[in-house]
Amino acid sequence: MKLLTSLNDFLWNSPLLFLLMGTHLFFTLKLHFPQRHIGKALRLSVTPEKQQGQASPNLSAFGALATTLAATLGTGNIVGVSTAVALGGPGAVFWCWLTGILGMATSYAECYLSVLFREKNKDNLYVGGPMYVMKNGMRNKPLAAFYALCTVCAALGVGCTTQANSLTQTTSATWGLSPHLVGMAAAVLVGTVILGGIQSIGRLCMKIVPALGLLYIGSCFLLLYINQDAIFPALGLILKHALMPNAVLGGVAGYSLKHAARYGIARGLFTNEAGIGTSAIAAASSGSESPSRQAYVSMTAVFWDTVVMCFLSGLVIVANMLKHPESLAGVNETGLADAAFTYLPLGGNEFLSLALIAFAVTTLIGWSYFGEKAFCFLWGEQNLNVYRLIYIVMIYIGAVIPLHVVWECTDFINALMIFPNVVSLFALQKAIRET
Repeated sequence: MKLLTSLNDFLWNSPLLFLLMGTHLFFTLKLHFPQRHIGKALRLSVTPEKQQGQASPNLSAFGALATTLAATLGTGNIVGVSTAVALGGPGAVFWCWLTGILGMATSYAECYLSVLFREKNKDNLYVGGPMYVMKNGMRNKPLAAFYALCTVCAALGVGCTTQANSLTQTTSATWGLSPHLVGMAAAVLVGTVILGGIQSIGRLCMKIVPALGLLYIGSCFLLLYINQDAIFPALGLILKHALMPNAVLGGVAGYSLKHAARYGIARGLFTNEAGIGTSAIAAASSGSESPSRQAYVSMTAVFWDTVVMCFLSGLVIVANMLKHPESLAGVNETGLADAAFTYLPLGGNEFLSLALIAFAVTTLIGWSYFGEKAFCFLWGEQNLNVYRLIYIVMIYIGAVIPLHVVWECTDFINALMIFPNVVSLFALQKAIRET
């Protein structure tokens, strides 16, 4: 564990952050700032695409986007931002936001290639993702198999056990519920959805995810209205801490540009997954025939996840630090969001707990699909129920066990996924078009 922890600290402190930010910047410039088309992308995400002939058995473009958001919107947007501000200072909010802005270009590239090199399975459904890009685009099956194996492991780790544990920690702290009871209930609920296949997953995500996102965004705006006189000072503090090269005093401790960038970028990358490649698995399942159109739609997941929701969470936290510094007494690094939501009318902390629970459940559902497609790539669809059973059991196990080991293993697996994915993006960059 000491060796693994040291390795993760090294990878996530410098090499991976430079690699991913460099990749984001490269594709932003190569594709001539696809972020400038965010208005077009948002319109496409809610505009049904004309289908020829029979209704497509595949997901709609919006269904693929909702599935991606189900997996990415979660505790990272709330708890992750809280820890970023606590460990990196208010300036971490700026670097997290910048990661989202630039990461949209990498997401576009990933999703474009996954739609371009996808296949159809025996049920006439599209399947794709970075493993198919490596197999069909790079002609490198060993690399594709390695990425798929890492995806399965990540699904059972960050997508399953960590979310289940977050679920039980929240319910235990707020209502004193038994982790065993909550774990079993979550396993049954999620299992019912994933056994219904991608259409079942897509339908549920299309109904729940937009409502959850809008409700959380609305609560953030209400808190900002309550603390309106602290908004501009909070923005100034965020910029000051983000760009100051030397240590400066913040609301919690002394911070520097290095700390702000390190934690802001890391949390931004963790929550939107741009560069890891998993969102492209959902993009490839869309019935859209245009790689460019689907890439634009899928790019909006990073926009909503990091540019909007993470930024709002950070601004709410920093504004509360300035307006109500007394609320920070005795608060640990994950509790800054709790302190801010205390001032939300009609049970703010209970609302935040419910939001965390709902986000954790949707993340469980979204990640189950990512792992499912990687599992089928390796062992075929005839063994799919084996994976689903393992995933459901792991939800219960994750709910009741200490997760330090799982978190360390998951961080390492995510790091391993980044390298082959980035290699495939640069190897096939000439195939990516922007229209």
